[in-house]
Amino acid sequence: MSKQYNQPLSGNDMPRFGGIASLFRLPTQATAEGLDVALLGVPLDIGTSNRVGTRYGPRQIRSESVLVRPYGMYTGAAPFDSFQVADIGDVPLNAYNLLKSIDIIEAHYNEVLQHDVIPVSMGGDHTIALPILRAVAAKHGPVALIHVDAHADINDEMFGEKITHGTIFRRAIEENLLQPRKMFQIGLRATGYSAEDFEWSRQQGAQVVPAEECWHKSLAPLMDTIRLKIGSETPVYLSFDIDGLDPSVAPGTGTPEPGGLTGSQGLEIIRGCFGLNLVGCDLVEVSPPYDTTGNTALLAANLIFEMLCSLPACKRR
Repeated sequence: MSKQYNQPLSGNDMPRFGGIASLFRLPTQATAEGLDVALLGVPLDIGTSNRVGTRYGPRQIRSESVLVRPYGMYTGAAPFDSFQVADIGDVPLNAYNLLKSIDIIEAHYNEVLQHDVIPVSMGGDHTIALPILRAVAAKHGPVALIHVDAHADINDEMFGEKITHGTIFRRAIEENLLQPRKMFQIGLRATGYSAEDFEWSRQQGAQVVPAEECWHKSLAPLMDTIRLKIGSETPVYLSFDIDGLDPSVAPGTGTPEPGGLTGSQGLEIIRGCFGLNLVGCDLVEVSPPYDTTGNTALLAANLIFEMLCSLPACKRR
């Protein structure tokens, strides 16, 4: 007998403005037991340096995800016919202490990863990626990284703090969580504190793809090259900061920068990850107070759906 997978609640069975607002209207459960893919939120925004509000990101992404349907019409991807997926809720953070929250997140993901599951996470600010990577690397070893962002997040410190949303990938390399020669940062742009702001990544062996190199063209060829450089066996983590996209398509974020990637390019990057050994993904920095139409959260929900479509062994119809 074929396995019965969880299915999103259809808009033909319950109006999309009704029902429980789980991610993609999927069933919820308390743990990752029995799942292939665990969807979870990390509503943290005390690691941010500019506009707060990303603590509301997971809730709003869930709300807007009611418009996402089960099949990718262009790719033919059918994630809910491929994996057992459920929404396992949010990490219970300490809203007053960033370092304690980091420890809570790491411990929570260590528990999730006791199961044979791929975590797909909603932020929250980008600080969440560091404790998630600690747990992922504890299970899989140092991972390759595809990082979409307006910012490199490689500061040594911010306001004297070593862990913030702008320092995480320097810490991740220092802690041997990443394979820097298989690290790709896409969409970096705008202004910096010095002309060398992106150089530390390059010095470690990472490839930096500034937004200007992405303007007015498809990113499918770039992703073809990245897949060849990473290979199909290396464990890969995908970290997607919504501010990697231009504010014209994703205004609801804490640190917007002009001249970013288009929504279509964001889709191309994620779709281009199909064929890689993705072991975890996150979508961060959606800030609903600056998302007056809900379109940023809706785009985020669609990008997370594309992440599910790009996981290993996702069926194509």
